[in-house]
Amino acid sequence: MTPKIAVASDHAGYDLKVRIVEYLRERDDVEVLDLGPMAKERCDYPDFGAAVGRAVRDGAAPQGILVCGSGIGISMAANKIAGVRAALAHNAITARLARAHNDANVLCLGSRIIGDVVALDAVDAFLSTPFEGGRHAARVEKIHQLEGDT
Repeated sequence: MTPKIAVASDHAGYDLKVRIVEYLRERDDVEVLDLGPMAKERCDYPDFGAAVGRAVRDGAAPQGILVCGSGIGISMAANKIAGVRAALAHNAITARLARAHNDANVLCLGSRIIGDVVALDAVDAFLSTPFEGGRHAARVEKIHQLEGDT
Protein backbone atom coordinates (compact mmCIF):
# COMPACT_ATOMS: atom_id res chain seq x y z
CA MET A 1 0.00 0.00 0.00
CA THR A 2 1.35 3.41 -0.96
CA PRO A 3 1.55 5.85 1.97
CA LYS A 4 -0.38 9.09 1.75
CA ILE A 5 1.13 12.50 2.38
CA ALA A 6 -1.29 15.25 3.43
CA VAL A 7 -0.29 18.59 1.91
CA ALA A 8 -1.70 22.09 2.40
CA SER A 9 -0.74 25.75 2.53
CA ASP A 10 -2.10 29.23 2.90
CA HIS A 11 -2.18 31.78 0.06
CA ALA A 12 1.47 32.80 0.62
CA GLY A 13 2.60 29.20 0.30
CA TYR A 14 0.21 28.25 -2.48
CA ASP A 15 2.69 28.28 -5.41
CA LEU A 16 5.23 26.18 -3.52
CA LYS A 17 2.49 23.80 -2.35
CA VAL A 18 1.40 23.29 -5.97
CA ARG A 19 5.02 22.58 -6.94
CA ILE A 20 5.39 20.07 -4.08
CA VAL A 21 2.12 18.33 -4.99
CA GLU A 22 3.24 18.06 -8.63
CA TYR A 23 6.63 16.73 -7.54
CA LEU A 24 5.11 14.12 -5.23
CA ARG A 25 2.61 13.00 -7.86
CA GLU A 26 5.52 12.26 -10.21
CA ARG A 27 6.79 9.72 -7.69
CA ASP A 28 5.34 6.24 -7.41
CA ASP A 29 6.11 5.72 -3.73
CA VAL A 30 3.58 8.16 -2.22
CA GLU A 31 0.00 9.25 -2.74
CA VAL A 32 -0.90 12.90 -2.24
CA LEU A 33 -3.85 14.08 -0.19
CA ASP A 34 -4.13 17.75 -1.22
CA LEU A 35 -6.10 19.53 1.50
CA GLY A 36 -5.99 22.93 -0.14
CA PRO A 37 -6.34 25.64 -0.85
CA MET A 38 -7.26 25.01 -4.46
CA ALA A 39 -6.72 28.64 -5.52
CA LYS A 40 -4.34 31.43 -4.55
CA GLU A 41 -6.98 33.55 -2.84
CA ARG A 42 -6.35 34.93 0.64
CA CYS A 43 -6.93 32.33 3.34
CA ASP A 44 -5.92 31.64 6.93
CA TYR A 45 -3.00 29.33 7.70
CA PRO A 46 -4.52 27.96 10.95
CA ASP A 47 -7.32 26.33 8.97
CA PHE A 48 -4.90 24.44 6.74
CA GLY A 49 -2.39 23.65 9.48
CA ALA A 50 -5.23 22.10 11.45
CA ALA A 51 -6.51 20.17 8.41
CA VAL A 52 -3.16 18.46 7.86
CA GLY A 53 -2.71 17.96 11.61
CA ARG A 54 -6.08 16.26 11.86
CA ALA A 55 -5.34 14.09 8.82
CA VAL A 56 -2.15 12.88 10.49
CA ARG A 57 -3.80 12.46 13.89
CA ASP A 58 -6.74 10.54 12.44
CA GLY A 59 -4.58 8.26 10.29
CA ALA A 60 -5.66 9.54 6.88
CA ALA A 61 -1.97 10.18 6.21
CA PRO A 62 1.03 9.19 8.35
CA GLN A 63 2.88 12.36 7.39
CA GLY A 64 2.11 15.86 6.18
CA ILE A 65 3.71 18.85 4.50
CA LEU A 66 2.63 22.43 5.14
CA VAL A 67 3.68 25.71 3.54
CA CYS A 68 3.07 29.33 4.47
CA GLY A 69 5.13 32.47 3.95
CA SER A 70 7.58 31.82 6.77
CA GLY A 71 6.53 28.31 7.82
CA ILE A 72 6.21 29.56 11.39
CA GLY A 73 2.48 30.24 11.71
CA ILE A 74 1.36 27.08 9.97
CA SER A 75 3.69 24.98 12.13
CA MET A 76 2.29 26.58 15.27
CA ALA A 77 -1.25 25.78 14.13
CA ALA A 78 -0.44 22.16 13.25
CA ASN A 79 1.29 21.61 16.58
CA LYS A 80 -1.95 22.42 18.42
CA ILE A 81 -3.35 19.09 17.18
CA ALA A 82 -2.56 16.26 19.61
CA GLY A 83 -0.09 13.78 18.18
CA VAL A 84 1.39 16.19 15.66
CA ARG A 85 5.07 16.97 15.72
CA ALA A 86 5.34 19.66 13.05
CA ALA A 87 8.86 20.91 12.36
CA LEU A 88 9.90 24.00 10.47
CA ALA A 89 12.80 23.15 8.18
CA HIS A 90 14.94 25.47 6.08
CA ASN A 91 16.84 22.83 4.10
CA ALA A 92 17.46 19.10 3.77
CA ILE A 93 19.65 19.00 6.88
CA THR A 94 16.99 20.42 9.20
CA ALA A 95 14.32 18.23 7.59
CA ARG A 96 16.49 15.14 8.09
CA LEU A 97 17.20 16.02 11.73
CA ALA A 98 13.51 16.69 12.40
CA ARG A 99 12.73 13.12 11.33
CA ALA A 100 15.78 11.37 12.77
CA HIS A 101 15.85 13.04 16.18
CA ASN A 102 12.30 14.32 16.75
CA ASP A 103 10.17 11.84 14.81
CA ALA A 104 8.49 14.83 13.12
CA ASN A 105 5.39 13.77 11.25
CA VAL A 106 4.69 17.12 9.57
CA LEU A 107 7.24 19.12 7.59
CA CYS A 108 6.69 22.90 7.48
CA LEU A 109 8.31 25.15 4.91
CA GLY A 110 8.45 28.90 4.36
CA SER A 111 7.87 29.86 0.75
CA ARG A 112 9.31 33.35 1.32
CA ILE A 113 12.41 31.87 2.95
CA ILE A 114 13.49 29.03 0.67
CA GLY A 115 13.17 28.37 -3.04
CA ASP A 116 11.70 25.40 -4.86
CA VAL A 117 14.94 23.42 -5.20
CA VAL A 118 15.80 23.68 -1.50
CA ALA A 119 12.18 22.90 -0.58
CA LEU A 120 12.08 19.76 -2.73
CA ASP A 121 15.41 18.63 -1.27
CA ALA A 122 13.88 19.09 2.20
CA VAL A 123 10.81 17.09 1.15
CA ASP A 124 13.02 14.24 -0.10
CA ALA A 125 15.07 14.26 3.11
CA PHE A 126 11.95 14.30 5.27
CA LEU A 127 10.29 11.42 3.44
CA SER A 128 13.39 9.25 3.23
CA THR A 129 14.71 9.63 6.79
CA PRO A 130 13.57 7.19 9.47
CA PHE A 131 13.29 8.04 13.15
CA GLU A 132 16.47 6.88 14.90
CA GLY A 133 14.71 6.01 18.16
CA GLY A 134 17.23 5.12 20.86
CA ARG A 135 18.14 8.08 23.03
CA HIS A 136 15.67 10.24 21.07
CA ALA A 137 12.64 8.09 21.87
CA ALA A 138 12.42 9.15 25.51
CA ARG A 139 12.55 12.81 24.48
CA VAL A 140 9.79 12.36 21.93
CA GLU A 141 7.74 10.65 24.62
CA LYS A 142 8.26 13.70 26.87
CA ILE A 143 6.92 15.89 24.07
CA HIS A 144 3.89 13.59 23.80
CA GLN A 145 3.30 13.88 27.55
CA LEU A 146 3.22 17.68 27.27
CA GLU A 147 0.01 17.40 25.23
CA GLY A 148 -1.92 16.79 28.45
CA ASP A 149 -0.17 19.60 30.34
CA THR A 150 -2.56 22.36 31.35
